[in-house]
Amino acid sequence: MEKGKTSTYYANNPDAAAKHRAYQRKLNKKPEQIKYRSKLNNARRKRGIYGKGGGDLSHSPSGQLRIQKPSTNRAANGHGNNSRYA
Repeated sequence: MEKGKTSTYYANNPDAAAKHRAYQRKLNKKPEQIKYRSKLNNARRKRGIYGKGGGDLSHSPSGQLRIQKPSTNRAANGHGNNSRYA
């Protein structure tokens, strides 16, 4: 399988990759991010899909959690044409 654009960029630009990882470490330490991940992990455990791969739990516009393909969920980040909120 071919690498995506972002993965290829970071592979060719180690300084940018290091900066990105530093930003992610800082972001993931925030209490609201920890709470958000915990909520999704608990929901995955209740559905019996935690640790088994498969779909992501995504938030619908109404705030409900649903199983969705990871590629679709991760593209729906509010930017460009792939956003489900555009």
